[in-house]
This record gives sequence, C-alpha cells and structure tokens, in this order.
Amino acid sequence: MKLFTATALIAPVYAGLRFPCSTLTIQRLDPVVQPGESPSAHVHHIVGGNAFNATMTGDVGARASCTTCQMSEDFSNYWTAHLYFKHPTNGSYHRVPVVPVQPLLGGSNGAQGGLTVYYTQFDLSRDNLAQQKITAFPAGFRMTVGSPTATSRSHIGLNYQCMTGGSRGPLRSDFPDAPCSGGIFTSHHFPACWDGKNLDSPDHQSHMYNTVDSDYFNNAPPCPASHPVRVPQVTFETTWDTTKFNSMWPSGAPNPFVWSFEGSGYGTHADYMFGWKDDALQRAMDKSECFYDGCGSITKQAMTTANQCKIETTIDEETDGCKFLRNFFFISARSR
Repeated sequence: MKLFTATALIAPVYAGLRFPCSTLTIQRLDPVVQPGESPSAHVHHIVGGNAFNATMTGDVGARASCTTCQMSEDFSNYWTAHLYFKHPTNGSYHRVPVVPVQPLLGGSNGAQGGLTVYYTQFDLSRDNLAQQKITAFPAGFRMTVGSPTATSRSHIGLNYQCMTGGSRGPLRSDFPDAPCSGGIFTSHHFPACWDGKNLDSPDHQSHMYNTVDSDYFNNAPPCPASHPVRVPQVTFETTWDTTKFNSMWPSGAPNPFVWSFEGSGYGTHADYMFGWKDDALQRAMDKSECFYDGCGSITKQAMTTANQCKIETTIDEETDGCKFLRNFFFISARSR
C-alpha cells in the first residue's frame, strides 16, 4: 500500500490503529439502513462484536460479550456488501471467499476471513501540533459511506485494486476489467468531520463531512463550521479471493463479479456502528508518534480467541449461490 512508505514508517507519525477483525457472520441484516427488517435487502459481510442483530440502538459496546477484532475493547461492527461471481455462461451466482488482509510488515495474523480496520489521523506524517484534536465517536454513533445505486464514483476513498503476486495494482474506482491472479482488494474510507450533534442522519451520511482530497491522505483543510468535530478516519480493507473463478472468466469478456445488490462497481459501500468500551478509543487517539496499537493503550487479544466469537444465523436462507436471489433483486431495487 503506497501510503505506508519506508520513510513514513521511520518518521514520527500520528497516533492510530490498524488491526484485523475476523468474520462474525454473513447474512442479510443491516441495522443502520434497514433497522428491524429481517431479511435486509442484500447479503453483508460483517465483523466485530456479537451484539450485532437486526435492530441495534444505544451503547452497542455495553451489550456485546466478545468481538472478532484483535483490539479486545472494540465491540463495534463493520460491514460491507458481499461479493459474488456471476457465471458468464449459465448465470449462476457463487459467493467469493474472503481472506485476511496480510499485515503491513508480512506474516500471518491468524484472522479468519474478515477485514482490516484503520482509525487514523490526517496523512500520518504532518506536524500534528497545528491540527484539530481527534475526538472519539460517542456511544450510539453510526454512519455509512457510498451508495449501492451509484453509477459513478460517489466518494474518493472507495477503491479497488487488482492483486498480483501479493502486490496491489493501481487504484481503480470500478471493478478490474481482467482477472486478478491474487484477488480483488477493496478499500472504504469514511469521512472524518462530524456535526457534533447527531448520532445518525436520515441518509446516514449528512451528519458527516468529507475533507479528504486524495485517495489515502486526509490532508485537507480543517473541518468546516457545519461539521466542526474532527473524528478518526475509519477505513476498511478487504481481500476477496477471486482466484478460483479466473478460469471461468473468458478472455475479453466483461467483468463477471457483482456485489450482492447486483449494481455497478461504483455502488460499493460500507456501514459502521461504534461500539468501543468506555474511553478506549479516545485513549488511543490521545497518544502520538506511534501507529498500529495506539501506543500500547489498547489491549490486544489473540486472534484464536477472536475467532471463537460468533452469532447465530437468523435468516434461514442459502447465501452461497443463486438460491438466495429468489426475491433479492426486487427487494434491493426498492430498498436502501
């Protein structure tokens, strides 16, 4: 990832967190956009605390008893639409496996599927003395980024990369147009300015404001008066193992991968529900000149422990292939 150059790793950087979260569940639930609806419009890949359900209000962190995330005090939930392969010949659908995002410095983190989460400040390399204080989200906070109905790029931080031999190719705003030998890598960057009042908004985005002016660096002007509170920039990274489908992608044929809402690749989107215990996230954001672990302010758990955290599947349906689509497209078209 070109953001983290050798220079950036050596030089003093902002406080921040980067950690893996294993898969919690894969099913049609969406307590932010469609609270109380079971099933929701489309299948999601979900990580985080085990308080996740169709209806979630109040302090999520206080109700969860375990988390699939490495940071043991983080009971938040993070989710995206799930990726499927649509067979070019027979039209059948096949769920694409998720594999752990490899740690920046190599090696295995022990996660099972899942995604990697960042909580970062600005561009990780600038003098932070002149910048706004980073304020952690309050209990009950939630937000989304992107839109499944988008037909062009809706947010600069929503990207695809084609993985080849363990390295990531150039950033793209839509699906790759040829097979990726190492899978498809997706990133979802959320806005980092909050209005300081609303835990949510009708569109789940208006209470936030985006000052990011490039794909990775939040090196834009201070937050505006309408959204004056600088919060951590939340980012998800996911690796979709598309490799076993490459042989079924005919040369020169259009991209056969689709999100679970069967829309354009520009429709990629993500949801976030805050659930850190007490002041744990604020403690990490108050530290400086270190990255990854919040300067030791957050207790990590072994991923073998995190992997044991699961919830029951509450939607009785097949999500691996075409059966789950029996009424899927109609619901998706009128929802969200």
